[in-house]
Amino acid sequence: MIYWIKMEQEIPKQVRDKLAQFQELQNQLQLTSMQKQQFILQSADIENALSALEKTGNEKIYKIAGPLLIETNKESSEKKLKEDKEVTATKIKMLEKQEKKLNDKLVELRTELQSMLKPQGIMGGS
Repeated sequence: MIYWIKMEQEIPKQVRDKLAQFQELQNQLQLTSMQKQQFILQSADIENALSALEKTGNEKIYKIAGPLLIETNKESSEKKLKEDKEVTATKIKMLEKQEKKLNDKLVELRTELQSMLKPQGIMGGS
């Protein structure tokens, strides 16, 4: 047997608030994961650029600045890429910590919700 529940009438406000908080945390976690993935891709691009830069000799090097290509030297390019790599790694670590905190909070909220819903029979459905 399946029970259809009208959210406003059957589920207490406290539970609805916790469910809304749970959903918001899920959204934050998804956004954080997407941001981390973008930085991981950026880090891979930097690694590829550093690898390509190592293989160059005294050839001309250009960097992109908006719609322009600007000539630069190997040393300054390498220094800038290494700085960017460090900044990106720091951002990834920060996002990983944020992900862990969000996951921990989600587990805690899930447990809270389950304990709030079980005694009322809201979780059941057979």
